[in-house]
Amino acid sequence: MTLRILIVYDTNGGNCHAMAKAIANGVETISGAESVVRCVPKVTLSTEATSPAVPASGAPYVDQDDLQEIDGLIIGGPTHFGNFSASLKHFLDGTTTDWLSGTLNGKPAGVFTSTGSLHGGQEATLLSAHIPLLHHGMLIVGLPYTSPALMRTTGGGTPYGASHHSGESGDKPLDNIETSLCEQLGARVAEVAAALAASSPGKEKNA
Repeated sequence: MTLRILIVYDTNGGNCHAMAKAIANGVETISGAESVVRCVPKVTLSTEATSPAVPASGAPYVDQDDLQEIDGLIIGGPTHFGNFSASLKHFLDGTTTDWLSGTLNGKPAGVFTSTGSLHGGQEATLLSAHIPLLHHGMLIVGLPYTSPALMRTTGGGTPYGASHHSGESGDKPLDNIETSLCEQLGARVAEVAAALAASSPGKEKNA
């Protein structure tokens, strides 16, 4: 049985892409779990997708079909005024059909973000991101304080999800603790997905 964990991100300077890759590494540490990394296309003020058909770098663009047959979802992007970017919200606003059909109901979900300052809205963004996932009936997975890294971090890292402090210029790379917490988030979502699959033996999937 293969468990597919979809990681969807938006990024401006590449920080959230780096976080997505670290989260994917965490997913892959769980036996039978497979990470699928996708990004969202940028939108204009009129919310029309304006990016080329294929991104110049990073992961492929996400498609609504990517939400089908997944066992967990992790979404993340830069903080804009204490909330996710318009591009990521535009993607989430397009999941009404999945909400109606219950595609994501009962599946684990996690969130992550990057901010330019330590108090730039990391926690507000993560908590706000939980809301649409709860509307989908998803099971929110955070980071527990049983992880020593949460007490040692001087940058990002919250119990509500993984985060990163990118600095005023936005070019500060993830430190070891932030990377570790991203990996832990990926592993925890995959672990919960595995536990749910084990408790529902009738819902077997092909490897």
